[in-house]
Amino acid sequence: MDLEATVMELIINAGESKSLAMQALASAKKGEWEDVDGLLEESTAAAKRAHGVQTELIGLDEGEGKVPVNLVMVHAQDHIMTSMLARELVEELINIHRKLQS
Repeated sequence: MDLEATVMELIINAGESKSLAMQALASAKKGEWEDVDGLLEESTAAAKRAHGVQTELIGLDEGEGKVPVNLVMVHAQDHIMTSMLARELVEELINIHRKLQS
């Protein structure tokens, strides 16, 4: 396995998930609900890809330190956790926009 490429895949998918969630929030502010739903679906798919890569890395490590931890790996973990939190908060904000606009 090319560890660097795998870590970059994690960063890219987590970033895409967060970006799509933020686009969904912008669409919610405009009341563009079809766009919101599609963007949230895409965000969820990207998050699942990122989580899949993370799970693969955890499986390779087997809790024994087999996967070297370096600054890029820490950065990737930061990206996925930030992305997950952003998506959760964006979904709550979108729900508020739906209620206010209906």
